[in-house]
Amino acid sequence: RLRMPARPLLALVHMTSAFDFECRPLVAVWEVTRACDLKCRHCRASALTCADPNELTSDAAFDLIEQLRDLRPGVLVLTGGDPLKRHDLFTLVERAAARDLTIAITPSVTPLLTADAIRRLADSGISRIALSLDGPDAATHDGLRGVAGAFRATREAATRVRAAGLPLQLNTSITALTVGDLPMTARVVAAFAPELWSVFFVVPVGRASRAQQLDPETCEIVFNYLYDWSERSGLAVKTTAAPAYRRVVLQRERARRRETAVARRVAAPRPPVPVNDGKGFVFVSHTGEVCPSGFLPVSAGNVRRTPLATMYRESPLFRGLRDDALLGGKCGVCEYRKVCGGSRARAFAMTGDLHAEDPACPYQPARLAAATTPQEELVAI
Repeated sequence: RLRMPARPLLALVHMTSAFDFECRPLVAVWEVTRACDLKCRHCRASALTCADPNELTSDAAFDLIEQLRDLRPGVLVLTGGDPLKRHDLFTLVERAAARDLTIAITPSVTPLLTADAIRRLADSGISRIALSLDGPDAATHDGLRGVAGAFRATREAATRVRAAGLPLQLNTSITALTVGDLPMTARVVAAFAPELWSVFFVVPVGRASRAQQLDPETCEIVFNYLYDWSERSGLAVKTTAAPAYRRVVLQRERARRRETAVARRVAAPRPPVPVNDGKGFVFVSHTGEVCPSGFLPVSAGNVRRTPLATMYRESPLFRGLRDDALLGGKCGVCEYRKVCGGSRARAFAMTGDLHAEDPACPYQPARLAAATTPQEELVAI
């Protein structure tokens, strides 16, 4: 189990409130290919070394870029598989950049990710590179990635990203087997001082199994650990498939205000942006299927037949995921539902119900706990 460190200074990413999630997402993720030379045990995409013959052709990919320009996401993330396995990747990046899209990329750390490739990505229009770091050492990271030498190569790639003048993001997937290493992994992350540490809570999709997931109590420990680490390091943290972290942030911030002698003169913190599957987030698969996220493989249609913006804005699937009145179980009565909403991907993976309560959250909403405990101050949402 994790030991909680002392609390210092919080660093949170507060995105602009200019986004109307009914009209445009903050994040659009495009899985440009499922081909990848790694063999990750938790791979959402169940990637193979060869490309799917049905993946979008260059012409279809160019058309998707025009659709993305119409949708106007805050950032377009190119992912895989390994994006570098696409022969036309640099052309796609240049085309997207010419359409004024802000582009980030999550390449796999393989021999394809050379210093020259990183420089070409920067020159083509990439604004950020995210690398995966899943453990504090080769035994943990390479064991999860399925390829010897991946940990060493990741450290070298991070140095090359910085040398190319690009912002570095580190992504860490935590499982039931690796969560005990989190404090040591956090020390490695802090040494690189990335612009953002994105912590993925594994969902049983693709090659990931239910046994790899964290139990609710461990999730809560990790949430508080990440909050404290962010304060101590001054580095920003976000979570993926674990929106309940935003609840913990608000709880901890309220507690801090109450402890402050001049609390009445301290402005309330802005709540973190409530991005969730289908709510400020859209995923396009390598074959053009449009889903609420890569961890929620339910399709609203295909970009070869229906415009992306139409599906995001008008499909019953996406509109339903943006309606918190449809949330079931304790998520439906939770006072944090508008800023959290629970992981829709995890709810679907575990129950088959898009709107079921998040099985990884241990929190008891005030309405349910009112019979035995004083009602918690409601969050202004």
